[in-house]
Formats: sequence, C-alpha cells, structure tokens
Amino acid sequence: MLGMTLACAVVLSAATAAEEKQLSVYAPIATYTLPVVERSGREYVGLLELLEPLGRVSSQTQGSRWSIRYNAVDGSFVAGKTRAKIRGRDFDLGAPFLIENSRGFVPLASVGNALPRFLGTAVDFHVAGRRLLIGDVGIQPSFQIEPGPPTRLVLNFTAPVNPMISTEPGRVRMAFKRDPVVNPGSTSISFTDKVITQASYSENNGMAEIDVMASSPLLATFSNSGKTITLAAAPSSTNNSATNVVPSAASPPVAANLQSKAPSAAPGNAPPVIRRPVVFVDPAHGGDERGAALTDTLGEKDVTLGFARLLRHELDLRGFAVQLSRDADNSVSVDQRAGVANSGPAVLYIGLHAVSQGSGARVYTALLPREGASKGAFRAWNAAQGPALSASGAVAAAIVAELQKSRISSRASSASLRPLNNAIMPAVAVELAPGPNGVADLSSATYQQQVASAIADAVTSVRDRLGVQR
Repeated sequence: MLGMTLACAVVLSAATAAEEKQLSVYAPIATYTLPVVERSGREYVGLLELLEPLGRVSSQTQGSRWSIRYNAVDGSFVAGKTRAKIRGRDFDLGAPFLIENSRGFVPLASVGNALPRFLGTAVDFHVAGRRLLIGDVGIQPSFQIEPGPPTRLVLNFTAPVNPMISTEPGRVRMAFKRDPVVNPGSTSISFTDKVITQASYSENNGMAEIDVMASSPLLATFSNSGKTITLAAAPSSTNNSATNVVPSAASPPVAANLQSKAPSAAPGNAPPVIRRPVVFVDPAHGGDERGAALTDTLGEKDVTLGFARLLRHELDLRGFAVQLSRDADNSVSVDQRAGVANSGPAVLYIGLHAVSQGSGARVYTALLPREGASKGAFRAWNAAQGPALSASGAVAAAIVAELQKSRISSRASSASLRPLNNAIMPAVAVELAPGPNGVADLSSATYQQQVASAIADAVTSVRDRLGVQR
C-alpha cells in the first residue's frame, strides 16, 4: 500500500492543489485512501490501486487495451472508450477510460457500480463526500441530550471511533478520517438547550465530520472503549488554553479540554488538531516474497498482514496513529521499510513475523554487528539502532510482561534481524507462534487479537520511554 501510494503520487500529479482530492475506502479487511485526479473536468481514480488492498490483483497493458484480474474476476478496458467488460459482461463507465503510464483510471462516478461486479458484494458509495463503504462497516452515531447541570450531549457510536478533535469559538469539530461514520439520519439536529444548541453531520474529501455548536466552552470525555463521546460545559475555572488529549483505552475515561479560546490576532489561523504519536508497524514479506510456509496453503505474508491490521486497530484505540509499511499483498524491500520508517515521525517500529514452530510469541531486539569507528554525524547503516537500543529493550520487556499477563507464552531475545538494526527509533520485532489450538491459531483473528491487545497495552505503558507525554 505504501509503495502504491508513493507511486500514484508521482504518476498522478498533474498540478499542485491547495487540498489534494482523496477517496477514502472502508472495508472489513482494510481502510485506506487513494488520490483522485481530474482529467477534462472529470474525477478519476486508479482501478488497480482501488482493488489492490482487497485481494490478489494484477494488470496488463497492450497498446490501448488494459486488462485487470482481481482474484478470479477479469475486467477489460480500452483507452478513450466508455464501455468495458467485467465478468464478460458489458458495463457503461459513463466517461472515457484512461491509461497513463500503464495505469488504468476509471471515472470516480462509476466506482459504485463497477466495484460490486469485481467484489461480488454490495458497496455504499458517497460520491459527493468521496467515501466508499464495502460491506456492513458503517458506524452509526446517535445523539442524546441529558439535562444538567451541566447539560451533556452524549454521542454513542456502534463501534469504537477515534476522531481528530479541534475547537473554535462556539464550535467543537470532530473529524473522522479512518472511521466509517455515516449519516445519523439527519444532517442537522437542533436541541432545545441554552448551551448546546445544534449538531450537524457532513462529508467532504474522504472525511466525515460532526460539528457541535455551543454558547460556552465544552469539555469532551471518551468512554465505553471509544464508543461514547460526551460533551458538557466546561467548569468556569478551566484554564483558557486549549489542550486536546487522545483517550487511552488503558485508563478510560480521559478528558479532552476543548475550551474555546479567543481568536488569534493573526488572521487565518487553523484550529488546533490532535497530534498523535506514530507507531510504524511492519508486516513482514509480501508480494512475491511469501515468507515461511506455515501450512501447505498459509504463507507468513498473509498472517503478518492480518495481524498488522488488528494491531493498528488496537493502537488506534489507545491514542496512537499507525503507519503500515504495506496494507496489501505487495513487495517492499527491507531497506525501503527502514528508510520510510526513519524518514517519518514514528516514535516506535514494530516488525511482525510468524512461525509454525513453538508457541505463543517471541519478542526480539536488534543484535548489532561490529561496525568500526563512528564517522562523525553519520551512523553505520547496520548499527543505526545503537542509540535507541536501551529503549527498545524496555519496550520488549513490557510486551513480554503483558503477553504473560494474558497467559500467552513469550520470551525476549536479541537477533540480527533487519530492519531492526537499521531503525533509528526504538524497534522490536514480534514473531507470532502457534497458540493452544496449534498452527490453526496463526490465522485465527481471536488469537491474533489477544496478542495485538497485549502489545498495544505494553506500548501504552512505556509511552514515556518513547518521548511521548501521557
């Protein structure tokens, strides 16, 4: 997914825009965004990139003809033509198909009709908001006013959410980028309350947003494992400085002080947004590199990707942002994984592996080679982990402790395992081994969930060692 996104950014950049157009896709196995480009006044999206995170996909270009195979479903397209074939049947795209640098692009407006033909399942496409929901993934919000004092607005969601929250005079804004929040039934709800007067729902550029209007500063608390957000008038003694805190599932509820502050003297200042610490999660292998053959039909690359998505969800619930090295079955080299991790804001690297021998999980830190004398400000590539090794050990020890609390067999050790050696931030690798039911547990979402939850709890417990304030 990462390599795909970077490639698309190069191929599709026709002009610099103030805000890049995006399509957000929500599916049971993946949540991701894709760039949307404009050609001849119409919006287009890459079809290969759209399908790649959802299954096995390949494409081929022969002159003006472009073909794609998703799992066992074939599609055939011709550049400049508005008709295509999917599953051998004609399909009207509504606008000409495009080929650019061997990439095939379909009109964005056609996605809601084309995608079910490939997937064999229903989709809910919000064209104006550029949000695509696959299957039954929508999260429904509800609103309830509870009389005070103070008056409270309780927002209940059908699944955990983790919005970015910002404030400006008279308004609290909750932006849902990774959560498939859908329309609560009305885009605007008015309340007969003097403090909390109105709530509105909108969608734009791949994001859903709930705005709450109030006549005084509000305080937000998160509870019910992220399924409930409560807004109430802040006490008059509350400090006037705005502070946004992401809730941690380890100690709910956590208050986020959303008190409005006076407009800045500098015009055009954007409202403050939550800055979450980033964890780089690296599911090993992918693409042509299958990894260990765990069974005759199960490859390591498939286990690590599913495991990574579950870990991403658990870390999200605890207030961390997560960057995956890949979110699809694509190839990423070891050096690419380390390079991307080192170039970003990540405070922790977690590599994921799987084996068919042993039981529980093994947690590794880097075993550094002898690289000779330091060369000034430059670090030896295979010993870049050196300055962070102590913190890595603390993270590994915390993971082992949490796994053992959950009665999952685990131990920590060191290994010369790239790209651990190349990471400049604290870095560990977790190798998933069979559970109580043997190798079958490796592909079990229940078993993977147990391990992912323990890892996320451990990371939360050592936030201070990662330079993250609680």
